[in-house]
Amino acid sequence: MKKLAKNFVAAVLGRQVRQLRAKHNFKIVAVAGSIGKTSTKLAIAQVLSQAYKVRHQDGNYNDLVSAPFVFFDQEYLPNIFNPVAWLRVFRHNQKALKRPYPYEIVVVELSTDGPEQIKQFRRYLQADITVLTAIAPEHMEFFTDLDAVAREEMAVTTFSDKLIANKDLIAGEYLAELPANSITYGIKQPADFRLSNIKFNGDEASFDVSQRNDKFLHAEHEQITEPQLYSINAAVAVAAQLNMTPHAIEQGIRNIKPVSGRMRHLRGIKGSTIIDDTYNASPEAMRAALDTLYRIRAPQKIAILGNMNELGGYSATEHQKIGKYCDHRELDLVITIGADANKYLAGAAKDKGCKVETFNDPYSAAEYLKPRLQEGAAILAKGSQNGVYAEEAVKLLLANPADSKKLVRQSNDW
Repeated sequence: MKKLAKNFVAAVLGRQVRQLRAKHNFKIVAVAGSIGKTSTKLAIAQVLSQAYKVRHQDGNYNDLVSAPFVFFDQEYLPNIFNPVAWLRVFRHNQKALKRPYPYEIVVVELSTDGPEQIKQFRRYLQADITVLTAIAPEHMEFFTDLDAVAREEMAVTTFSDKLIANKDLIAGEYLAELPANSITYGIKQPADFRLSNIKFNGDEASFDVSQRNDKFLHAEHEQITEPQLYSINAAVAVAAQLNMTPHAIEQGIRNIKPVSGRMRHLRGIKGSTIIDDTYNASPEAMRAALDTLYRIRAPQKIAILGNMNELGGYSATEHQKIGKYCDHRELDLVITIGADANKYLAGAAKDKGCKVETFNDPYSAAEYLKPRLQEGAAILAKGSQNGVYAEEAVKLLLANPADSKKLVRQSNDW
């Protein structure tokens, strides 16, 4: 019954999106990939807003039913079994179809948690530009292997006029299968748009962006981390395709704001700095977050690392890899939360010489840490949601309890 209801709702919403596109001249920028979609979407929206009227949604309206809400400026997503509420949604959209459309670009995020889902978006989407952020292990309880993940994510090519792909986080064999006119971005290896000369001074960063080996722009940002550099790189590539000037792009980069649960810096007790990356966790993102913690100077460094969920048969190996990535020279303490993190990550980190403590819930982890925290410490908190909820540990470590509103999953629904 739920599947039938979702298909009906998606069909109606999809028809309304197609009608909207037929009536108005605006472009669609889509963001897909295994990691970093929301940060990339928001970076793109911030940069494009320097030159265009842009519509996007801060949260995660990224499936077949919720994505159409972005086009129609709607925020409230009804329960799928509430027909009265859905009729109101449909009527709202029909009225919007009769009015001038106030946006020139709509930026949407496309997500999947199983096979054959991405291709469903072509029922109502034809993207002018799609950014593919990564092909990495995700939802592996539903995908047989990384090839299956690649097939799923690369389905965006069937409804995208231009593809912009992360050359560092997509393996060469998959890049070779992308359309010939695809554009690449990266940091570690040559790409059409490449970040270089990256320099950090505390939270501040400066870097150059080259376009096919020619310097395109120089940019600075007051609070940026290694994982967010890819989001900025993607935003530059998109903006360049839409004919923005380097100056306008650079101004847009300065306006990129920290996002809840995604490498956001918060003030902790005892003058500590908390790097809140608790929204979700995957192996590549976990390594990038640790790189940021390693770079920061602090008298004490602590990593709170929760389970990376939905890795299926890859879970043991990937958690062990993260444990091996934990550097005892950089970390004074590793705290793990969740079954696989406790079983596999913790053991591998201990073998690397790290001091490790394991917990089954975030509250116990925070209470253990409080009396052991040194003045001016740096704390990284990262993990998936179910069975972890590392943001609850962060909540207990905040210098200002009012900052809890900046954390993820704090609504009444949670």
